Amino acid sequence: MFWGDQHDVMEKHTQSGLELLERYVKFVKERTEIEQNYAKQLRSLSKKYSRRGNKEDQEIKFTYQQAFQEVVNEMNEYASQRELLSENLSINICVELTRYLQELKQERKSYLADVKKAQQNLELNFKHLEAVSKRFEKEWKEAEKVNQQVEKTEQDPGSTKADVDKVRMIAHQRTHTADECKNEYAAQLQKYNKMQNSFYHTETPAIFNKLQDMDERRIRKLAEGYSLLADTERKILPSLSKSLDTITAASNKTNEKQDSMTLMEQHKSGVAPPTDVEFEDYSQGIKPATMENSVHRSPKVRIKQLFKKNKVKTPLPVEDYSHLPLDQKKKRLKEKIDDIAKELQKEMDQSEALSKMKGVYEKNSHLGDPASLEPQINQTTHNINRLKVELTRYKVIHTHRDRESGWIAQSRMSPPEPADNIYECDFDDFDEDVPIGQCQALYNFDGRKTSSSFSLGEQLSILDEDHGDGWVRVRKNSGDEGYVPASYIKIF
Repeated sequence: MFWGDQHDVMEKHTQSGLELLERYVKFVKERTEIEQNYAKQLRSLSKKYSRRGNKEDQEIKFTYQQAFQEVVNEMNEYASQRELLSENLSINICVELTRYLQELKQERKSYLADVKKAQQNLELNFKHLEAVSKRFEKEWKEAEKVNQQVEKTEQDPGSTKADVDKVRMIAHQRTHTADECKNEYAAQLQKYNKMQNSFYHTETPAIFNKLQDMDERRIRKLAEGYSLLADTERKILPSLSKSLDTITAASNKTNEKQDSMTLMEQHKSGVAPPTDVEFEDYSQGIKPATMENSVHRSPKVRIKQLFKKNKVKTPLPVEDYSHLPLDQKKKRLKEKIDDIAKELQKEMDQSEALSKMKGVYEKNSHLGDPASLEPQINQTTHNINRLKVELTRYKVIHTHRDRESGWIAQSRMSPPEPADNIYECDFDDFDEDVPIGQCQALYNFDGRKTSSSFSLGEQLSILDEDHGDGWVRVRKNSGDEGYVPASYIKIF
């Protein structure tokens, strides 16, 4: 079957087919990128909601927590399947069709080159035929003119025999040349007709049939690519279905009754409730009411001033959790101490940042006014001192609770005076921070804006050592306290 006889039409059609194949390859490539990004987002989601932190946070005690963790884990498996789909699409379709596309382009280029070469040969022979035809026409006209000249010469009475012979010889040569041109023209015409017949009935149909076969193979390969897209994704469906089944099974394992029992077992104190309050008959004399086995006792704590001598402020109330059982008291106090320590570290970091910013402003006044940071620095310093005092008070209460429950054998602090009530304690000994060492000033230091000032050789008491930030908390003989650079003092 002859596919067609229009070279331009065939060229445009095959080019359009190859462009469509190339577009499909780009389509699948973008699809693989979408799958990769989807898998990446699923992994980020799974990582974001996976349990992280200390050992206690990682313990999963309830069934609904376990089910959620399984859902999060299955997102990782789901992402793996999407990555596998992206990889298979890239290898089986993109890589394969790209290689096949390059082969088709080379094949098409070769066929079109053959057609063009045959056309050029036909056109070249036609031009040669036209040239031979024009030469034959010219020579024949010249021969006719010479023959007319012979007739005139023969009829002219004044012409000699020599003139007539000369004209006849020229006419004979012209006629011979015209006959040769005629024979050459006939031969060239026959050759051109044969070549033209071969071009239109043999060469061109054969090349076009090859282009037809190439295009049909291209269509068949493209159809296989369409089917392969569906088959590749269909192969991962069992794994995806398995992940979804796992999520469904995890939801079925959730047991709300079991979770309630777990919570009750976790927070059960084991302490018996208080007994009934006995009747106090005032008519027979006052008999104090007793509450045996009761854990609700209000401690008599007298909290005095825990701040510096030169800065007297109203003390903050301390929540000692005395109304709770012993185990829960210790737990709540430990949580409170950790919260205060975190807040104190945050304030210290902020203070360090403000000091650095102030130094930058002092060196580069165009960036800002150092005085504008003074309110923030003073407030931060105030917060740090308040949190340190509060932390110390809670640590003292926690230490007494340790002695009370028998959890520690010996405390670093002196035990309180014996009292009838085990919860009663006196904080008179904590009016001031006890010095932990002595030091001497190596240089003069002016710290009126942020800390204490001292002179060379002055003796100072150390209240708190350097914690890595380069500052030491000291007290002067006058009672003033503040922070000084660690490099400005010599510790004994």
